[in-house]
Amino acid sequence: MTTRRTAQGRPAVTVASCQIAPRVGRVEENRHRIREAIEEAARRGASIVVLPELANSGYVFQDLDELLSVAEPLDGATVRQWEELAARLKLVIVGGFAELGSDGRAYNSAVLIDETGVRASYRKAHLWDGEKTWGFTPGDTRPPVVDTPHGRIGMLICYDLEFPEWVRLAALEGAELLCGPVNWPLYPRPEGERPGEVVRVQANAAVNRMFVAVADRTGTERGQDWLGGSVIVDADGYPVTELRLGEEAVVTATLDLTEARDKSISDRNDVHADRRPELYAHRETGRP
Repeated sequence: MTTRRTAQGRPAVTVASCQIAPRVGRVEENRHRIREAIEEAARRGASIVVLPELANSGYVFQDLDELLSVAEPLDGATVRQWEELAARLKLVIVGGFAELGSDGRAYNSAVLIDETGVRASYRKAHLWDGEKTWGFTPGDTRPPVVDTPHGRIGMLICYDLEFPEWVRLAALEGAELLCGPVNWPLYPRPEGERPGEVVRVQANAAVNRMFVAVADRTGTERGQDWLGGSVIVDADGYPVTELRLGEEAVVTATLDLTEARDKSISDRNDVHADRRPELYAHRETGRP
């Protein structure tokens, strides 16, 4: 079999978004689900695997005590499992987990792991709804972008994707693929319309000429229904996977990530070079 190569000689890469149904508090059971999904992604030829937000712990907590009871340090059992799988299956894994920081605080975090171990960790900067009352502490560092054998990969978590300024930071750092562990609640929408969360991911991809891979969760947890909207979007902003709303699924796409290096959208326009940040500062604060 001949490996398809990109225009710049780097092999095209298969990316998988794993849509699973974690259960709050059932950490061992969740790890088993995660392992099965990662191994299925590898069987399908994936080299990059994205997992949902808080994949180890579930999401709808009752209080801080429950959250702290399932939060794990960066070198805890969940991340060690992902390190073992990445090394054995030769993968890059981006996944979300409930982190217990060395300061004793809980963080909604994600890690990027390759065959060598943890390459980067990130704490969600923009907390959503109950995350503010359950006791999560927001992160205060910029989105990491990591060089991998497959290209430059950035990561954000769920509500972070709603802030174009935050997404732009990763794009300006050269991210060719932005990975987003998410937990999207199921909300009503007009008949025939795509979920708004998916539309915004498409917009983020298009305005930055960058691939985006989102892994959502599914199921129902303590009365909250989840969308299950995992999607992989190309650098023009178009989905290259089918939505499997509400199902447990592994969706894959084979991508030429080098396409994200070309920011031109016409003979005379470039989505990054045409920016005029000197005009974007707020009149009162002076900040963009």
